[in-house]
Amino acid sequence: MSTTFLHVAGILALSLAAEPDRRPNIVLILADDLGYGELGCYGGREIPTPSIDSLASNGVRFAAGYVSCPVCSPTRAGLLTGRYQQRFGHEFNPGQAAIPPGVRFGLPLPQRTLADRLRAAGYRTGMVGKWHLGNDPAYHPLRRGFEEYFGFLGGAHAYLPARERAKARKRQAKAQAQAQANAVLRGTEPVEEKEYLTDALTREAVAFIRRRAKEPFFLYLSYNAVHAPLEAPPRHTERFRGIPEGKRRTFAAMLSALDDGVGAVLRALREERIEEDTLVFFLSDNGGPTPSTTSANGPLRGHKSQVFEGGLRVPFLVQWKGKVPGGRTSDEPVSALDLLPTALAAAGAPLAAGEETDGVDLLPHLTWAQARIAREHLFWRFGPQAAVRKGRWKLLRQRGGDWQLYDLSADLGESKDLAGARPELVTELGAAFERWDAQLAKPLWGPAAAGRRLRL
Repeated sequence: MSTTFLHVAGILALSLAAEPDRRPNIVLILADDLGYGELGCYGGREIPTPSIDSLASNGVRFAAGYVSCPVCSPTRAGLLTGRYQQRFGHEFNPGQAAIPPGVRFGLPLPQRTLADRLRAAGYRTGMVGKWHLGNDPAYHPLRRGFEEYFGFLGGAHAYLPARERAKARKRQAKAQAQAQANAVLRGTEPVEEKEYLTDALTREAVAFIRRRAKEPFFLYLSYNAVHAPLEAPPRHTERFRGIPEGKRRTFAAMLSALDDGVGAVLRALREERIEEDTLVFFLSDNGGPTPSTTSANGPLRGHKSQVFEGGLRVPFLVQWKGKVPGGRTSDEPVSALDLLPTALAAAGAPLAAGEETDGVDLLPHLTWAQARIAREHLFWRFGPQAAVRKGRWKLLRQRGGDWQLYDLSADLGESKDLAGARPELVTELGAAFERWDAQLAKPLWGPAAAGRRLRL
C-alpha cells in the first residue's frame, strides 16, 4: 500500500473522529427501474443527467453496485433491513402468485428497518414516495420507523393528475379506480395531488429537509420514476424534440424530471448549509425493463426480472462531501444490503449484540482507509433463478437450467459461458450457493408458496 494512500487515509480517519458528537444527516434516494446505462456517469449520452452525475463527481461511483433482487418489493425489503429478504420469506412481488390464506403481504413485522434504528438513535425520520412493502395499516411506513410520510403504498402509480391523465388517455373511469385503490397519502390521509408526481415527491422531500435542517434526520426519497406508466407533461417532453415521439421521448422526459428532483434536493442541502454534513446514497431498485420502457442497461446482458447483470447491477452513488473524497470510481462489488450498516456506522448507532446483517460497512472503503471490501460472496435467489458472485467470477442458473459461469472482469456482457472450461469453479461456487440457500425461509407468497409457476 502506498505512502500517499496511508497518509490520505490517516487524515480522513482523524477527520471522522474529530467531531464524534456531530452525526450526519442521511438521504437515501431510490430510483425505480432505472437501467445501468442511462446516466451520464455510467456512459449514457442521450439524456442529460447533470444533477445525478454530480454525485459521482463529488463522491464515489460504484461500477459494480448490486441490488438483492431483480424486482421491486424484495429489493426494498433487503435495502431497509440490511438482510437478504429470502431469510424472512419476502422473495417475490405480491402480484406474482396468489397470497396464501392467512398471509398478509408486507415486510414481515419482526423485521426492524433502517428508519426504526435511526429513530431509536435520535434521528428525525421521513419517507417520501413509493412504499411497496404492504398496504395494511400494520405495514404502513408510519408503523415502520418513519415519523412523516407522503407517497403511495402500491408498486406503481400514474404521474399525471387525474384530469390530465383522463384527457390524454380517455380512460377516466379506469384511472379513477386505480387512484382510489392506491391513493397518494399524507400520513394516512388521501390527498388530491395536482402536480406531476415526480415534481410533487421532490417538493415534499425538499420541505422535509428544510423543516428538519437543524437536527439529524433520515430521509428516504423513493421515486417511482422511471417505472411505467410512461407519462410526462409537455414541459418535460419538449426538452427532447430530437427524439422521435413515442416511448423513448417520454422516458427521456421522465428521467430528466427525476434528475431535476435530485438537483432540487441537493440544492436544498446546500442552501441549508448542511451539504457537508449529509451522507447521500443514490441507486435504482433493479435493472431497466428495456423491452417495456426503453430503460437501457448499457453493456450488460438482460433486464429487470433476470439474474443476469442487467437485472441486478444498478447505478450506485455515494456522496458525503465533508468526509468522502470525490471523483472516485470503485470496482469493488457492493450491495444495497450495505446501506444499512454503513448508515448506522456513520450515525454512531451500531447493531446491538446478537443482531445480524448481510451487508458490510462501506465507510472504510469510502474514506480510503481500506482498498478492498471484506466480503467473499454475493448471492441471489429469485424462484428458479439463482446466482453467486465471488471476485471476478459469477455463477448463475436461469429457471432451472444448467449452471453458467462468467468471468466478469473480461466479459461484462456475460456472453461466454465458461462452465465447461472451469468445472472446479462451478463446483465450488455451486456448493457455496447451496450452503447459503439452506439458510433461507420458504417464501411467504409467490410461486413456491402458492404452488404456481412464476410469472415475470
